[in-house]
Amino acid sequence: MPMTSQAEEQHTAIEPTPEQRAARRRPDQAPSRPPGKPVRRTKPRRVTAGKAPPGGGSRQRGRHSHHDAPDTAADFERLSALPEGPERDELRRRVVCAWLPMSERLALRFRNRGESAEDLQQVAALGLVKAVDRYDPERGCAFESFAVPTIVGEVKRHFRDHMWGLHVPRRVQELRNRVRTARQELTRSVDDRGPSPEEIADHTGMSLEEVLLGSQALESFTTLSLDAELPGADDGYSLADTLGAPESGFDLVLDRESVKPKLRNLPEREREILYMRFFCDMTQSRIADRLGISQMHVSRIISRTCRRLADQVGGRPEEYAAT
Repeated sequence: MPMTSQAEEQHTAIEPTPEQRAARRRPDQAPSRPPGKPVRRTKPRRVTAGKAPPGGGSRQRGRHSHHDAPDTAADFERLSALPEGPERDELRRRVVCAWLPMSERLALRFRNRGESAEDLQQVAALGLVKAVDRYDPERGCAFESFAVPTIVGEVKRHFRDHMWGLHVPRRVQELRNRVRTARQELTRSVDDRGPSPEEIADHTGMSLEEVLLGSQALESFTTLSLDAELPGADDGYSLADTLGAPESGFDLVLDRESVKPKLRNLPEREREILYMRFFCDMTQSRIADRLGISQMHVSRIISRTCRRLADQVGGRPEEYAAT
């Protein structure tokens, strides 16, 4: 029997046979893959900083849900304990400055809606100041959980109160929002055909009158200039040309119809003097000569009668004296 060399003995000791490997396997270890099945290559799991991989124990969460949220918990504790004074005002200013990046980021969500980014950031900063003043750390919630709704609500309130070209009542604003939401939900066809007012009323439970009122308010953010040329007009015919002007004749007709029944109740002599003066255009001197009285007497009769008529119909004496 040939003798094996020392290298062969070491090789045999290092490389066990498949039967030996199977015998050494632990009972709870899963069996190896079937013969002929390719090796399955798995990608290494990527672990995010601050988080444990799935299945590796409890998941560690960051302190804040916003990447630009500073850690000012200790500052808020001091702020709630300090009395009013310069030290508290300085600490409050530092806290507001620390949270300004987050408020500016929230303001940029509302850009391209008709308001400049600088104005939106100013409004968001105002909401941040309100959040800092109203925040109570003893309630146990993080500051950003309280500040984000406050800032967003302040920006939305700015749009509601200051961005209307034609300001409408709050009730009409709510109708407008419901109509706009219903239009977005019902516009699902290929040709993007907008829903009719009746379909919106059935979808929202609103009356047809409320739907029409809310639809009109959709255009209230922007107004049309009176100098704008009307569609289809080639001669510069503008919207201002379609507006009517005050008609003084309407007031004259109203005054005459109001005075008529009062004139019929006047004494015959006063009615005759008024007729000659205002309907025959006779002077007071001619009326006096015709009636055989003085011109001063005629003047007093006219003044007294016109004043009495004016008191009865609620007008001014000089108006009826002129007409």
